Amino acid sequence: MPKNASRAAGRHFLHIPGPTPVPDRILRAMDTPLIDHRGPEFSALARRALDGIKTIFKTTNPVIIYTATGTGAWEAALVNTLSPGDHVLMVETGQFAAQWRNMAQKLGLTPEMIPTDWRVGVDPAAVEARLKDDKAHAIKAVCVLHNETATGCLSDIAAVRKAIDAAGHPALLMVDTISSLASVDYRHDEWGVDVTVGGAQKGLMLPPGMSFNAVSDKALAASKTAKLPKSFFAWDDMLTMNRQGFFPYTPATNMIQGLVVAIDMLHEEGLEAVFARHERLAEATRRAVRAWGLDILCRDPKAYSPTVTAVLLPEGHNADALRAQALEHFNVSYGASFGPYAGKYFRIGHLGDTNDLTVLAALAGAEMTLSLAGIPHRKGGVQAAMDFLVEAHAKPARVAAE
Repeated sequence: MPKNASRAAGRHFLHIPGPTPVPDRILRAMDTPLIDHRGPEFSALARRALDGIKTIFKTTNPVIIYTATGTGAWEAALVNTLSPGDHVLMVETGQFAAQWRNMAQKLGLTPEMIPTDWRVGVDPAAVEARLKDDKAHAIKAVCVLHNETATGCLSDIAAVRKAIDAAGHPALLMVDTISSLASVDYRHDEWGVDVTVGGAQKGLMLPPGMSFNAVSDKALAASKTAKLPKSFFAWDDMLTMNRQGFFPYTPATNMIQGLVVAIDMLHEEGLEAVFARHERLAEATRRAVRAWGLDILCRDPKAYSPTVTAVLLPEGHNADALRAQALEHFNVSYGASFGPYAGKYFRIGHLGDTNDLTVLAALAGAEMTLSLAGIPHRKGGVQAAMDFLVEAHAKPARVAAE
């Protein structure tokens, strides 16, 4: 937006990896008169939400809904299952893994971090080797991110589960799906996850302020002996009230209205179609980055994220300055960089209620800003993305014709 302007024409293009744009249908669902959160109408609504969200996590066990961002759900996962001083194994896949580690320390736990260079996902073999060394079973939980939002690296959770089992270790498996839930295939029950942490403001297309714990029977058993202090986040109080369609405190009633509609929308599109759409948009983005001659922060193609791509700039160029220019000139927001790579990359979010044309707009904004900022690159990134998308859409038609 020009510096002296009070209004920018058109819409703002929000292409950070969350919060993501909220669809009009969800906004309308939330823009309704408040109802009694102790009345029968709300009880019916809450039951729809509590049952529906299980289908997104792919679990038959309870999913607890918190009026809190994903950080609150991180805390809930830890305090409900662990006791002061408990040893927790984590993997430093990026900024958000590090922040979860910092929380564990503040809560009085003893986290141990398996380091990485932030350009890969979790190495299941490293997890297995560390657990095999833990003969006394001092490690009580393994905490990993399914998708590291800060770097665009996806981890194989089924392989992590196999690694824990191969080590013969009883540690709980806790997984953060905040930037993958409802965008990437995830199977809480099938993959043997004990606590899955989720957030509402990304693939679920809601505003920030709601988060989740999906819990296994093993996690529920652990909660009976866990000694960390808890009140607001206590599972037992929540589960008791949830069985009646209520909460132990006033919930975000209108967010729950939106959640029910978000779940409906995901099933109307079909979860497999949702996952395929995210894979398609991610590959289109990566085609553009390669055509520009720039590097993708995630260096392992098997770990490429379907929801966010981090783009490394050439040495000597500042990604934060590029993001500022993109916002000023084209009213588009890209994600920031962190840690040892601060100022060296920007992130393009391609998740939530987005499609081919919105992602092409994000890529066009990036290509124009690269030129404005004088950053060395090749032209044709948007064209490479368009070529891929045309081919992707032509394939089903050819298959049908055959």
